[in-house]
Amino acid sequence: MGMTPGEKKAYNKGFESGVDSVEEGLPGWFGTFADMMTLLFAFFVLLAAISTMDPVKLQEMANSEGKSLGSKIKKDGAAEEEGEFEPIENLAQMKKEMKESIEEMKKENPAGDPPIDIQTNSKGLVVNIKGDFAFPSGKADMKGELKKLLDEEIIPKIKASPFQVEVAGHSDSDAMPKKWQKFYKSNWELSAARGATCVRYMIEKGVPAPRLLAAGYGDWYPRGIDSIKSINPMYNPLTLTWGDKGQPTDPKGNPLPTVLSLNRTKKQKSGNRRIQITFINPPHHGKGRSGTDYQEAEN
Repeated sequence: MGMTPGEKKAYNKGFESGVDSVEEGLPGWFGTFADMMTLLFAFFVLLAAISTMDPVKLQEMANSEGKSLGSKIKKDGAAEEEGEFEPIENLAQMKKEMKESIEEMKKENPAGDPPIDIQTNSKGLVVNIKGDFAFPSGKADMKGELKKLLDEEIIPKIKASPFQVEVAGHSDSDAMPKKWQKFYKSNWELSAARGATCVRYMIEKGVPAPRLLAAGYGDWYPRGIDSIKSINPMYNPLTLTWGDKGQPTDPKGNPLPTVLSLNRTKKQKSGNRRIQITFINPPHHGKGRSGTDYQEAEN
């Protein structure tokens, strides 16, 4: 049933009055809401800018769907063949492989701690090998135990992966004894020699030389530094001091770490004496240098 002329007139009048009661443009609250969202966006951008990204954890998140990654090759109906690996395509896979190796070491020697441990940082995946396990005191001649570890666990994984690898020597804060100074004047020389010795051995075992870096940090990169960086992303390791001239502090008065403060105990010193093998996150090295297809670097 249609509207009568009177009803239609009343309807049109009400519609026009409703239109006139609404101001043009967006409602007033929307401007405040837009300002708040802009500020929140700027805040999260700032957080991302000052944070330290961990590439291994990011890749673990990407691989969280449960695919079988980096596992040892299995033939149909046959047992695993030691030393043969499927390609290890990212750092999360490498971490998984290294953790499996550490678990195997624990099973083989339940009474003792494995000679290696792993950690992650913005540079990549780090494998720490105990210095006392790897080298005699004051020398850069590899022990047989280290050669076996490299042959069975480290070198096959390097060959199966595309990463550039840094091999670095580290030491504690103890001064070089005089009886050893005729060979190495300081911890710098000894740590660099140990890193270079490992690199030479890897090259002799077939790892392409362009994929390897030898380094020596001496006593200037104690193990606690990475933990401090993860807690305080603004901390700069280049500001590290020896610690013999008082306690350094940041602008807010908080104490800063020193070489000596990170070498107070025997346990700290033992942990600082190490060989550190870092599978480097690809953005940290040049295109083609660590690629499995070396023609990339030639083109």
